[in-house]
Amino acid sequence: MSAPKDIINNRQAYFEYHIEEKFEAGAVLLGTEVKSVMAGRIQLKESYVTVKDGEVWLLNSHISPYSHGNKQNHEPLRPRKLLLHRKEIEKLEKQTTQKGMTLVVTAIYWKNGRIKFEIGVAKGKKLYDKRETEMRKTVERETRQQLKER
Repeated sequence: MSAPKDIINNRQAYFEYHIEEKFEAGAVLLGTEVKSVMAGRIQLKESYVTVKDGEVWLLNSHISPYSHGNKQNHEPLRPRKLLLHRKEIEKLEKQTTQKGMTLVVTAIYWKNGRIKFEIGVAKGKKLYDKRETEMRKTVERETRQQLKER
């Protein structure tokens, strides 16, 4: 068993949302998509996850076409199916419909030779929450700097 190796982290998701719970999901990807994701050529900026007809879908994620791909290269913005257990899907569906939560991809990583997507059940932050987070980061950075100087 190999330790998970990060391909990409969605730091923007942690800035925009309060992540309450995380799930690990596999994905149905084409060969050229796998090659592009391995090279880190995926953008999650405006992507989101939705539950439709008992299936989980990743929408608006941009996987760049593979540079050595031929005419069978993939479409960059196509919807991609995520693979979860039935009980997890039901739980996600319940949380998004009843509590008004959103599903976002927080990370993509390698695990046992497979690409895994980490899905976070998130609640949107208000503007003052974002300011507070920025302020806390600034204070921590300044204190680290002062300790380093001493």
